[in-house]
Amino acid sequence: MTVSDGYCAFIIDALSRSLPDIRSRKMFGGVGVYSGDLFFALLDDDTLYFKVDDETRPDFEAIGMGPFRPFGEDGETMQYYEVSADLIEDGEALALWAERAVSVARRALARRPRKKRK
Repeated sequence: MTVSDGYCAFIIDALSRSLPDIRSRKMFGGVGVYSGDLFFALLDDDTLYFKVDDETRPDFEAIGMGPFRPFGEDGETMQYYEVSADLIEDGEALALWAERAVSVARRALARRPRKKRK
């Protein structure tokens, strides 16, 4: 569960070409990827995963991409799906799929209950 510095730099550079304020943050052996304050992607084992929901998950499944499984094949899945190498190599396609992942993160944030002030 590591991410090479070179792979991380490559992905951040590719995403920065189409999305604003891209940054990465190491976490639990992987790397979280943000656009502003929106956590929309993660890197693990030199693989890129985008955040999905019921609206976008079928598109990933249609091209044979599977979910992020941090605890192995028999473990639970997370709401992040692998991004194919073909998409990563196609800047325009990557931009479209990344924008959709940011939208998923934005919708998820909007659904969270707000904390009450004391």
